[in-house]
Amino acid sequence: MTPVLPLIRKQTVAAYYNVPEHFQVYTERQIDKIEALKQLSEAQRFEMKVVANVLPFRVNKYVIEHLIDWQKVPDDPIFQLVFPQKGMLSPNDFEHMASVLRSTNDRSIIVQNANEIRHRLNPHPAEQQSLNVPCEDNEPIEGIQHKYRETVLFFPGQGQVCHSFCSFCFRWAQFIGDKNLRFSNTEAEKLHQYLARYKSISDLLITGGDPMVMKTDHLVAYLEPLLRPEFDHIQTIRVGTKSLSFWPHRYVSDEDSNQLIILLEKMVKAGKHIAIMAHFNHWREMVTPVVQEAISRLRASGVVIRTQSPLLNHINNDPEVWAYMWREQVRLGLVPYYMFVERDTGARRYFEVPLLRAWQVYREALQRVSGLGRTVRGPSMSAGPGKVEIQGVSEINGEKVFVLRFLQARNPNWVQQPFFAQFDPEATWLDQLKPALGEEKFFFQDEYDAMQKKQTSPRAYE
Repeated sequence: MTPVLPLIRKQTVAAYYNVPEHFQVYTERQIDKIEALKQLSEAQRFEMKVVANVLPFRVNKYVIEHLIDWQKVPDDPIFQLVFPQKGMLSPNDFEHMASVLRSTNDRSIIVQNANEIRHRLNPHPAEQQSLNVPCEDNEPIEGIQHKYRETVLFFPGQGQVCHSFCSFCFRWAQFIGDKNLRFSNTEAEKLHQYLARYKSISDLLITGGDPMVMKTDHLVAYLEPLLRPEFDHIQTIRVGTKSLSFWPHRYVSDEDSNQLIILLEKMVKAGKHIAIMAHFNHWREMVTPVVQEAISRLRASGVVIRTQSPLLNHINNDPEVWAYMWREQVRLGLVPYYMFVERDTGARRYFEVPLLRAWQVYREALQRVSGLGRTVRGPSMSAGPGKVEIQGVSEINGEKVFVLRFLQARNPNWVQQPFFAQFDPEATWLDQLKPALGEEKFFFQDEYDAMQKKQTSPRAYE
């Protein structure tokens, strides 16, 4: 059945213009001030505090008032998306942290115990710190990742927070105050020097956190210099953002929203492909008048909005949710881009689903949309060697196997080369799979092992 849209508000977009909402945010310290949570029991609220002292928590008033159906809490998908749940920690870690909170209010003791748990949660998966960071004179360049030859990721220091935090976020380590775990750089010149040096780079991805928490003046400093001739090889500028979901006012009624739209339009007219990489985890995030107005304004500026999300238990583990979301995105002029497998970090056990289930959801959802919605790729694991797509399940010489391929890889020669893993209905990540058909190793393993040993991925920079 097509879902009913219960949360479409009667307010017009004009109402948002006349009385703009004030951005108000709540963190772990203000969780007791969220009026809507008073409908929950004291025990439930304490459970939230326990988890929020380990995994980062931040939610804003717009999400609370417009995206959550409080009559369906705690099962509401957006509630699960932003509010901490007991199952996000292992039973042992939860009980340990609960005991700490019951015994002391000393923040140093609480943080010390929280950090011990955090370091067990694989804060930087897929060799982000060891293989992805380029060096200059044997010194790492802060705030840049260069995993794939054509694409550079940049983490602007002014954008290392979000309008709200997703409870599943694979970059949760950016938000816990540990400088050793954070990617960040406020020096635009460092970025521009690096991009100018490598003509093989065609794509820049501004990421975070969320770059759209920045004032437009900061974005101008990072983006406008890329219009100079020495950056002609930078064809595409992507902005990874959850703002369309969590604060669409950024494009409609913020004090510098018009300046932002003008900047994006200027970049497009100068010949750059500007792609907003929008994170929508559920179709409910797209139904308010203000988000649809934000989408219209962005599209009118000439940018392309591409959408992506991981498959998440408790939130979107349903092919009809995905099919309806993709159909709505196509209707609104968005391009469905990626379905990801939940990464092996943070609260993964709460959100992960077996790879078999991920493929089944993807396949069933794709069957329910037209060709324009079938631009989406996946399910894809952003693993250490690269983005590995689960193409399906097959039988070869009597052996049941997963059929896999790289959509992107540290070595470009690996891309689109199919390989096979033993069928495992419980596996949830690449490192749990074993080679099939009598092979001892996957075809890329020796070269990838060598990269790890040298702690470099040289092919990215050629």
